[in-house]
Amino acid sequence: MNAQDLNALRLNLAGDPQRPTYHFLSPSNWINDPHGMVQWNDQYHLFYQYNPNGPFHSTIHWGHAVSDDLVHWRDLPIALAPGPEPYDLDGCWTGCLVFDEGRPTILYTAAYPQTIAGAISYDELITWQKLAENPLIDGPPEELRPYAGGHFRDPFVWRTDSGWEMLAVSKIEGQGGQVLLYHSPDLRQWHYVGIFLSGDSRQYTPFWQGTMWECPNWLDFGRKQVLVLSIQATPTEHLYTVYHTGKREGSHFEPEYSEILVHGGSFYAPQVMRLSDGRLVMIGWLHEGRSQQACIEAGWNGALSIPMELNLLEDNSVAVTPVEELKSLRGEHRQLDDMQIIGESEFPVPKISGKALEIEVEFTPYGASAFGLKVLRSPDGEEQTSIVYYPGTKQIFVERDRTSLDQRTDVNPATMPVNVKGGESLHMRIFVDHSIIGVFVNGRFCLATRVYPTRDDSDGICLFALRGLVEVKNFHIWKLNAIWPVTEEQSG
Repeated sequence: MNAQDLNALRLNLAGDPQRPTYHFLSPSNWINDPHGMVQWNDQYHLFYQYNPNGPFHSTIHWGHAVSDDLVHWRDLPIALAPGPEPYDLDGCWTGCLVFDEGRPTILYTAAYPQTIAGAISYDELITWQKLAENPLIDGPPEELRPYAGGHFRDPFVWRTDSGWEMLAVSKIEGQGGQVLLYHSPDLRQWHYVGIFLSGDSRQYTPFWQGTMWECPNWLDFGRKQVLVLSIQATPTEHLYTVYHTGKREGSHFEPEYSEILVHGGSFYAPQVMRLSDGRLVMIGWLHEGRSQQACIEAGWNGALSIPMELNLLEDNSVAVTPVEELKSLRGEHRQLDDMQIIGESEFPVPKISGKALEIEVEFTPYGASAFGLKVLRSPDGEEQTSIVYYPGTKQIFVERDRTSLDQRTDVNPATMPVNVKGGESLHMRIFVDHSIIGVFVNGRFCLATRVYPTRDDSDGICLFALRGLVEVKNFHIWKLNAIWPVTEEQSG
């Protein structure tokens, strides 16, 4: 399928009022994990798991897109497809891309059974030839194989002084996820070194470690290293993405601080790339919160997050912030001067509305028990999504029980702890994109969730407070332009 065919599929779905316009999506059908992310020849390449045959997880290919600015993307031909050899007939799953003396090389998960395979490009990342040596690693190491249940996937590879190192993931049934370390002199012959980090499914603090780990990313910040993992409860229940900050000790990693990376229950399986300017930029998968039948009827399933920058703070926590390049999407702007909201009151924001917005606001509370914004709000308030901060519990809630008049699969609030220090205001950057809500707080915390408003007029914004007083400062709203060509119905 060439780029022109893919673009035609994309335009055919552009009028769907719940389809995001500035988050990356596949042209149609299914998308999940991003991978193979790389900056090369002043462009950014993004690969992703893609099913061209339907809006469900099956026959996974590697979709491919390119960007000049990290924001606007162009479809390229599909990079990898299952078969014809038997080792990946059931799918080309998550992996990474490295350059071997300038030669682009993909390492990916081949299924079934789950093995590690490779491919190489001779024409600037457009077409790919699978390696004759495939599969490069035929499954979990022998000592784990009886206990792994066939789970072995998601290679993350980097160069060292002595060759190459790889992290892959597996599990021990009844014990938990395992991160495995491998070494290779040439990206072809791989030697198992040992268990890099071992999980404990009985551990629930600071989060439940789940039964299987996926999609490792190894980030070196110099003074400390960070291991990013995605936590699975069951093969169909994806929980959250977490990180461990610590130090590598030989062939093992010793975590010192651990936390959920992006809250809200919708963000999973990210990949991180280092840019030429030194920034570490992450994109993840935003899975759906509606039924499979709704996705089939819509003709698409899943989206990717906006690009986000990761930084290690002095307290060993990782800050997640939107990349600066997103400001290029800003269009019509509305600013409100400093104002106060007192007691049980609401303030509808006049003269600007929409379903593709960026909102920046700073709150200073004086005794208010709760405050925040309502977005995607119908004039009568029947449909709305409330983004609420509760100072008493230091929690952000995205309340979704009125986000849609249709039946949702999940109406529970998406939550995030936000430890606002004494005297610190609450600064929010909120990204609204039809069925996606992203909330960034105080340059550190991030939440992402899915909502599905059905009314055409559910596009209003409202500030509110419960009891007490809250000052609202630095209030800005921008309409955000689409990253793809849009139809008249989709604009605004």
